[in-house]
Amino acid sequence: MRSLVVHIDRDLCIGAATCAAVAPKAFHIDDEAKAIILDTVEEETDEAIIEAARSCPVAAIIVKNIKGERVFPK
Repeated sequence: MRSLVVHIDRDLCIGAATCAAVAPKAFHIDDEAKAIILDTVEEETDEAIIEAARSCPVAAIIVKNIKGERVFPK
């Protein structure tokens, strides 16, 4: 079971695609040039997901632990 909960703020997302480059099993850029979370997100490591969130130039990826505490951005 995934120990992280991931959310993308699509209003903030600028489609830089760094998340998809860092964690391609978790993120993809859709037809609207916005990041989406893939069904294969479970195949990606927690470390890769956090690194992908850190790579986002506008901090559009919010990562929380299973307790609901924000992991990134803090």
